[in-house]
Amino acid sequence: MSADPHNHAAHGPHEIEMPHATMRDYVIGFVLSVILTAIPFWLVMTMPLSAGATGAIIMGFAVVQIVVHMVFFLHMTPKAEGGWSLTSLIFTVIVVVIMLAGSLWVMHHLNTNMMPMPHEPTSQTAGQAL
Repeated sequence: MSADPHNHAAHGPHEIEMPHATMRDYVIGFVLSVILTAIPFWLVMTMPLSAGATGAIIMGFAVVQIVVHMVFFLHMTPKAEGGWSLTSLIFTVIVVVIMLAGSLWVMHHLNTNMMPMPHEPTSQTAGQAL
């Protein structure tokens, strides 16, 4: 066996190679995270847009920041762990989207398809009936 610690023949046949990150990758991830936090903070503090537009933009920045964290800090790439970590993440996202969409669909249709309830008499009309 070779004394080289990076010799792939020295590792077992089923050992998973973890991706190696450099200081440059961590700095890029940190700078992107700061920018993706500062812009929504500025939008909320100055309110240059309507509340709905600001909320939509903040949600977009949140999604981008999740991706930045997964790539630069969690090292989730198609090459990491033979692609299984990314595959499991995609499967999880699909299941969560189906569950949320289905739940919202069911609640919306229950709300719109409920039979109208008869109005209860108010205290003023109840007093007149007596």
